[in-house]
Amino acid sequence: MADCLFCAIADERAEASVVYADEDVVAFLDVRPLFKGHTLLVPREHVVTLPELPARLRDPFLAVAQRLTTAMTQALDAQGSFVAMNNVVSQSVAHLHCHVVPRTKGDGLRGFFWPRTTYADVAERDDYARRLASVL
Repeated sequence: MADCLFCAIADERAEASVVYADEDVVAFLDVRPLFKGHTLLVPREHVVTLPELPARLRDPFLAVAQRLTTAMTQALDAQGSFVAMNNVVSQSVAHLHCHVVPRTKGDGLRGFFWPRTTYADVAERDDYARRLASVL
């Protein structure tokens, strides 16, 4: 879809710090992360909600989400991760995306109040992407 930001990232028409990419999915760092390393996983095909995800993409999509949760602990010294998807409500970009967020006990994330942080610059963001990509 021409005007979809996540399609543009998947097609390399828009800048992103890519953590993982294959023929079905792309994972990249959220530019407004809950915590540094917060990654968004999207199907390359334009799909808006999880119910619309074709069966042929379900396994590849969820397999990479599973790998990302492991990468959070190995690459970022997180104790675990938070994984979430919105469907329509609170979906800031109308393209299916799975949030995979590194978590550590006492990190301040409570319920659904999500304080956002920022990267110092693109170089720091790219370093987080490189660290995650190295274990994927």
